[in-house]
Amino acid sequence: MDSRRRSLLIAAPAVMLGLGLSRMAFAQAKVPENDPTATALGYKADASKVDTAKYKQYVKGSTCATCNFYAAKGAAEGTCAALGARLVASKGWCSAWVKKA
Repeated sequence: MDSRRRSLLIAAPAVMLGLGLSRMAFAQAKVPENDPTATALGYKADASKVDTAKYKQYVKGSTCATCNFYAAKGAAEGTCAALGARLVASKGWCSAWVKKA
């Protein structure tokens, strides 16, 4: 077998693994408040900082942890389906909030 071809066959799995891991890291990235989607939804990592004049639907005590779109990954954070399955703070809030059933 040609040495270039052998090198390619040896390197290909490592490259694919690297691409897969970087994709998982992106999917689990924390959502910054200045992200375009987060801004459009009024996401705040701390629900106590929500502009209640702008978001009249905000109910005191509603947080990401109590939202139907939230899936806990730990005590402090979890993924949000409304924000592309990226990590959000459990104490956060956005206008997509729907009470967990």
